[in-house]
Amino acid sequence: MSLKDQLVEDMKAAMKDKEAGKLRLSVIRMVRAAIKNAEIDKKKEFNDEEVIEVLVREAKQRRDAIEEYRKAGREDIVEQLQEEIKVLLHYLPEQMSAEEITALVHEIITRVGARDQKDMGKVMGALMPKVKGRADGKLVNQIVKEALGG
Repeated sequence: MSLKDQLVEDMKAAMKDKEAGKLRLSVIRMVRAAIKNAEIDKKKEFNDEEVIEVLVREAKQRRDAIEEYRKAGREDIVEQLQEEIKVLLHYLPEQMSAEEITALVHEIITRVGARDQKDMGKVMGALMPKVKGRADGKLVNQIVKEALGG
């Protein structure tokens, strides 16, 4: 079953759950709309890999918004966004731990021969395809900077 089909099935289940499935239903509807809009922009139907890109983008938007709402002291909205992220993570591949990312970063630094911050582009270029959809870009960036002595 494709991810898009899974979203449709889960949306139906959330509708049947009435009150208990309201948050899940609204998140799934938002994601399906984002996927549809992206498909219209690209003028093609998305496969699972492209759907994952949309899901990652939606989760990232919510993580970024959490920081802003925390600064504003809006913990009620922060909690809701965290719940939305949990729903999105259900559809994403299992996320890598910081330890797994660090090990992969060191392996790639050795392979590309990176020595300092100037080589960050080389490292990120080789690393991002391997962690795509499985790790937060900010975390990856932070780990690479630390590994390169930044």
